[in-house]
Amino acid sequence: MILAVLLLTVLCVFLLLRIYALERNLRQGASQLKNRKAEGSAAPLRLAAPNPAAEELMAQVNGLLREMEDQRSDFRNREQALRRQIANVSHDLRTPLTSILGYLQLLEKEELSPEERREYLSTIESRARVLQGLITSFYDLSRLEAGEYPILREKVDLREVLGELLAAYYDELEAHFDVTVDLPEDLPQVWGDRAAMTRVYSNLLRNAMEHGSGTLSISAWSGNGEVSVRVSNGGAELTDEDLPHVFDRFYTTDKTRSGRNTGLGLAIVKALAYQMEGRAEAELTGDQFSIILYWKA
Repeated sequence: MILAVLLLTVLCVFLLLRIYALERNLRQGASQLKNRKAEGSAAPLRLAAPNPAAEELMAQVNGLLREMEDQRSDFRNREQALRRQIANVSHDLRTPLTSILGYLQLLEKEELSPEERREYLSTIESRARVLQGLITSFYDLSRLEAGEYPILREKVDLREVLGELLAAYYDELEAHFDVTVDLPEDLPQVWGDRAAMTRVYSNLLRNAMEHGSGTLSISAWSGNGEVSVRVSNGGAELTDEDLPHVFDRFYTTDKTRSGRNTGLGLAIVKALAYQMEGRAEAELTGDQFSIILYWKA
């Protein structure tokens, strides 16, 4: 009987100690969690004494803390990116608007000759078209990223699309580049949207004319159920560090944003290619910058 009482007493003491240790761990964990919240910290919680059940609980709490920190970090990054984008949009819209307002003020001068007046009006029209293009690009990119840009899936003749664009830009391209074109006559048709593909290659040609010089080459080949088209231009002022970001919206190597580049053209190229189940890649070899687009045949 006495032995049973002693054993029961020892068991009670053991259980009380376990309960005390568990309570101590929980209180310490609660205190640490309160401090983490006050400090805005996601540092893991620590136990005062080993306890399997409490350790499992703390592991789950620490997992939640890590997830919250990741979400907080992602939110901060998104907020910073949004602020940069708003600043860039404001700058890109303000530049042509400022120019338009400046030339409108010049037109108020009574001593202007008819030639000067025509020149100023022509400049105002040009800046207004730039502004219109910017607004259209902003709108199109937002629709693409929201999945609201209409895409018609059909068979498209890339040789025809590229031929029409090269003819349309012939004078400008000849003024900028030594142009070479290699489009095989037996190039298969590809799946996509003709209007969207025209927009893709129009953006690439405009990007080349704005930032390239020397040579422009367009080549195509087929294989493995795909048709690949490479558009390359010389005179690229890019570095290997720039290359992974060329498809980022608003990205520009002009850090002062003193030029006309909005960083939207290539972002739209990649987004449109993705919508048509294609893909876009960029390469840099010396001063030769290339965009390769892959389409399903």
